[in-house]
Amino acid sequence: MNTKPTSLTFYGWLSLLAAIFTIALKSYAYWLTNSVGLLSDALESVINLIAAIIMLIVLSIAARPPDDRHTYGHEKIEYFSSGAEGIMILLAAFSIIWTAWERLFALQPLQKLDIGIAISVFASLINLFVARILISTGKRHRSITLEADGKHLMTDVWTTVGVLLGIAIISAGNHFTATLKIAQQLGLNSWEILDPIIAFLVALNIFGAGLHLIRRTISGLMDAALSQEELTAIVEILDKFAASEHITYHALRTRYAGTRRFMSVHILVPGDWTVKQGHDFVENIEGQIKFIFNNIDIDTHLEPIEDLASWDH
Repeated sequence: MNTKPTSLTFYGWLSLLAAIFTIALKSYAYWLTNSVGLLSDALESVINLIAAIIMLIVLSIAARPPDDRHTYGHEKIEYFSSGAEGIMILLAAFSIIWTAWERLFALQPLQKLDIGIAISVFASLINLFVARILISTGKRHRSITLEADGKHLMTDVWTTVGVLLGIAIISAGNHFTATLKIAQQLGLNSWEILDPIIAFLVALNIFGAGLHLIRRTISGLMDAALSQEELTAIVEILDKFAASEHITYHALRTRYAGTRRFMSVHILVPGDWTVKQGHDFVENIEGQIKFIFNNIDIDTHLEPIEDLASWDH
């Protein structure tokens, strides 16, 4: 059902506060443990903070009503936010790979892993909570900015899970004689080599998330059509009206712009209809479409069905 667009800046502030808190927690965990895996996790949280700041600015601009210079609104700026976040995620991935590569040839002992793991688990629970809110809200309001930030946070959660699992294996492996013997048989003094290897895997995961966001951004900037499910719903409404009045339509076009949907269609009606008949008919069509879709702009063009030129464009 159509509802008034809601300001989404509250969720930007929520993401910002969560990022600040988790940076503090994960940085402390890295300082305690000296784990490059946890360092990579903390670096991703720094990216979360930068992304949250950009998101907050973008959501504030996107919420502005149309003006003389931006007659279609400001929602499309959200794609620049998601694109910037995608690029920053890629930079974070390269930074983690560089750090892990250096550590691979200069292994260092890990310390206080139990405390570090506990702190990181708590930070991940915060990210999980915020991510679920952002993703669900982003889908509900068709905000690629919120959805992208939520999915980024969810990637951060799974990244932390992978890092912590690896650190737990390192901790357990170094505490048991049998596992230490296995490491020595493999030519290793301990299991610390898993730390940079895990960081590499984390970086690959982050890299994939960054590419996904950039692809979605490009799709939005290229005015991608509405989803197949949404197009089907629109066509069903148009077909119903066409059958009831023995008219037809063509030149259906749709696109997204951030949280807003746009569609245009040519309605071909009998040439002897009055202007009022055509207007009322189109109003009924638009009313049903707007009842189903939230925040959609519809541009309809009436044409006489008998005129062959009506089919030329």
